[in-house]
Amino acid sequence: MTDRRTTLKLVIAAAAAMPALRTRAARAASAATFQSGQPAAGDVQQYVPVMNGYGPDPDLIKAYEKGEFWPLTLDAQQRQLAAALSDLIIPADERSPSASAVGAVDFIDEWISAPYPAQQADRDTVLQGFTWLDGEARSRFERPFAQLSEPQQRAICDPVCDPSRVAADLQEPARFFSVYRNLTAGGFYTTAAGRKDLQYIGNVPLTHFDGPPLELLRKLGLA
Repeated sequence: MTDRRTTLKLVIAAAAAMPALRTRAARAASAATFQSGQPAAGDVQQYVPVMNGYGPDPDLIKAYEKGEFWPLTLDAQQRQLAAALSDLIIPADERSPSASAVGAVDFIDEWISAPYPAQQADRDTVLQGFTWLDGEARSRFERPFAQLSEPQQRAICDPVCDPSRVAADLQEPARFFSVYRNLTAGGFYTTAAGRKDLQYIGNVPLTHFDGPPLELLRKLGLA
């Protein structure tokens, strides 16, 4: 969970091994959120995103303001938690900044606020997962998750970061963590810093294009 190369492998594995929803039998206080589907006090639920169709395409050369497409979901406290968790997943290192430093939290907030079925489902998963994280943090360390030290945050997240090895009573938090890790990776690796971290060489304007190399065309049987 600490380095980006491992993160990418886990993202791919998580997509293939996403566990089915199960009811938790232990940790009743934390599990209540997932079992009932009801958010804890403080979760932002003041609107129900609804849209007829998918609307027009955005103007790709215009700079849009945050929340211009639809009301955003996360309040200040939730954004702090989101940043802490995103940076635990993709921390800063010698090659690039952390996930939150390049706007991953903004990406996640826009994503879970979108009025489409998949995003609405992720919204419920993320908000319930945030409630679980803070519940665990307060129960075990008497502070909210965003205020914990990195070892304390890891103590909560490590048991749910690998869907293939998660305990039966942590299946739903593990599902949340997989969804959130995917969103964090998506937000990070679609930025300029993320593409540089991947050493991606595409998406760069060229003054001219000479066509594919002759050697490659011959290898493919096209020349």
